[in-house]
Amino acid sequence: MKVIIAAAQTGGHINPGIAIANKIKQENKNTRIMFIGTTRGLENDLVPRAGYELKTIEAYGINRKISIENIKNMFKTLKGFNGAKKIVKEFKPDIVIGTGGFICGPVLMAAKKYKIPTILHESNAFPGITTKLLSNKVNTVLVGFKDAIKRLPRANKIVVTGTPTKIKQVNLSKEQKEKIMDELKLSKELPIVLIFGGSQGAKSINSTLIEIIKNKTNTNYQIIWASGPKQYDIIKDKLQELKININRIKNIRVLPYIYNMEEMMNLADIIISRSGAMTITEIAITGKPAIFVPFPFATENHQEYNARVLADIGAAKIILDKDLNANILSNTINEMLKDKSILLKMGENANKVATKDVEERIYEEIKKLVKL
Repeated sequence: MKVIIAAAQTGGHINPGIAIANKIKQENKNTRIMFIGTTRGLENDLVPRAGYELKTIEAYGINRKISIENIKNMFKTLKGFNGAKKIVKEFKPDIVIGTGGFICGPVLMAAKKYKIPTILHESNAFPGITTKLLSNKVNTVLVGFKDAIKRLPRANKIVVTGTPTKIKQVNLSKEQKEKIMDELKLSKELPIVLIFGGSQGAKSINSTLIEIIKNKTNTNYQIIWASGPKQYDIIKDKLQELKININRIKNIRVLPYIYNMEEMMNLADIIISRSGAMTITEIAITGKPAIFVPFPFATENHQEYNARVLADIGAAKIILDKDLNANILSNTINEMLKDKSILLKMGENANKVATKDVEERIYEEIKKLVKL
């Protein structure tokens, strides 16, 4: 079998594509898989690192506002369609799979031209423009959240599969927890609040945490904070101006990046983050109460829609970016920590929306189209 996967730009699009590729290879070792992306995104690192071939085309997101730059990008994307057609024609895949984002447009339309079966996976609760436009053109749309179904009324076929991720729910032993806390030089007694803003960090969340450190308002809890590699040194300098050593803050451990995220998420009592689809999925899987600060400039405000999937069932709180400050965040944390039974219930509610056997569900839909 031959498979093309269109995935580009962000980890939220690329990692599900890699997870799907891994599942296909697990079931069919002789399958040849090719990814199509751009020259500008994380796919240039993540795809080869995962051991897959990557071809690139020109493709750009289309802004709804009329501008010279937008017109130029439209023409470049049309050129990318020709590039996609050439790759598809030469590779002759049995199926083409897109995992969201503008790269799916030219690649899936090229597959349609050659009458090749197509699947489009949408991670977000509020589908993007590309998914809406392609929903009635591809054979099957797979969605991460049930909420997405009502927003794709023109789709030929929709299946709720969940979004594939490497994070799993793990019951850490007391010894494992103590070892992690010793390594982080944190207390074994105080609750843990895990805070991150995606792989690059989140400026508004980071600024708020500097204020919490300055005001010493985290006396009832301790923080593990992933600032993002690009912002770590900036934060270090800002703290230095306040005469605070980044490595010696009471009840706080600041890290540029968290590589053992599965351990950290399972360790945490509360998780604070942006609300990308992958993050929502991982929090649901690990069954953790959360405070979401949706990225306000996400396309069609999809991060707020994602956050509401958990907030509406009592699994999370939402603080809008414009309302975020040290007092509101610290008060929300303290209020949640007052009652452990409420935290436990919130975590249980989160876990209820986690879809089990995600990769298997996706593979079943692939089999239906390829007739394996």
